[in-house]
Amino acid sequence: MRSSRSMSQRDGKRRQSDYTEEELRHEADTLERAVTIPVNVEIKVDHRVLDLAEVEKILRQANRIVLQDCGCRIGKGNCDAPVDVCLNIDPPQDYLKKSANNPREVTLAEALRTLERSHKAGLVHMAYTKRGDDHAKLICSCCPCCCFTLNGLLRYGIATQVLTSKFIAEQDSEKCIACGKCANRCLFGARRFVKKKLEYDKSRCFGCGLCTSTCPTSAIALKPRSD
Repeated sequence: MRSSRSMSQRDGKRRQSDYTEEELRHEADTLERAVTIPVNVEIKVDHRVLDLAEVEKILRQANRIVLQDCGCRIGKGNCDAPVDVCLNIDPPQDYLKKSANNPREVTLAEALRTLERSHKAGLVHMAYTKRGDDHAKLICSCCPCCCFTLNGLLRYGIATQVLTSKFIAEQDSEKCIACGKCANRCLFGARRFVKKKLEYDKSRCFGCGLCTSTCPTSAIALKPRSD
């Protein structure tokens, strides 16, 4: 479950530790693209199986994977989400000596366990490609209160480089019991409760899969986007 300190970002109030709009636009200009990576969730009997196929494909192509602390959360400190969740793909050989973010080389299995852990904490997986790179070299687990990408998207609509995943959440209204867990997990405002009724705006769904893994009745599933 996400910390209440993370959730407070959605009230639109700016804290002293928040980015300025100028800072957010500057950071956005350094990106070629940032793609949401979903964690497809399949319910089997009484346990949940996380299908990390898409992100696993990215990681399997790496010669080296380095796990490091999140510079955004260390710098801003606006929430209690896990810090050691950023995955650096094929960094320079001297990166372990130069980086100040507590880097360590990990196996593919360790990297996937990190993504499962951050998903349970309510973080969105994003694959970042910097300008000049031909593929994603950083996979982050992002929160809206510290991450410059999500912060800029939600506060100022700075979304030119932020891409949705290939999936979108579909709702089975007959299974929904209106418990509110999906709305609490949704960072993009796609799911909200209005007068005790769930409202779902598909246009705001980025296909991250956070809503699917806590739905007690399996009323939500990720499906390929049709457009």
